[in-house]
Amino acid sequence: MNKIRRSGKFYVYIVECGDNTFYTGYTNNLEKRLKEHNDGKRGARYTRYKRPVKLVWEKEYRQFKPAFKLEKIIKQLTRSQKESLVNGRRLDKVLLDAGIKRR
Repeated sequence: MNKIRRSGKFYVYIVECGDNTFYTGYTNNLEKRLKEHNDGKRGARYTRYKRPVKLVWEKEYRQFKPAFKLEKIIKQLTRSQKESLVNGRRLDKVLLDAGIKRR
């Protein structure tokens, strides 16, 4: 079985939806993905009816795997923990307070 090689930049991001909720995702093309969320055609089902969305937090990675893992972790955070990130608190501090150890 051939492994898919994923190279380039990968982004974990949080957008704030039109109803003030947060959506977390990851992508290799942040600008295109935000446009998809706001166009509603290829955006996530969650954001489809909650437009417009605006980017409020992002983190860039050079590899797919850490971005994918971080997206899953952030999705488990509470709203107040996500707000801490959005308001500038360091990721490692938010995860430490949430009792999450990253490998």
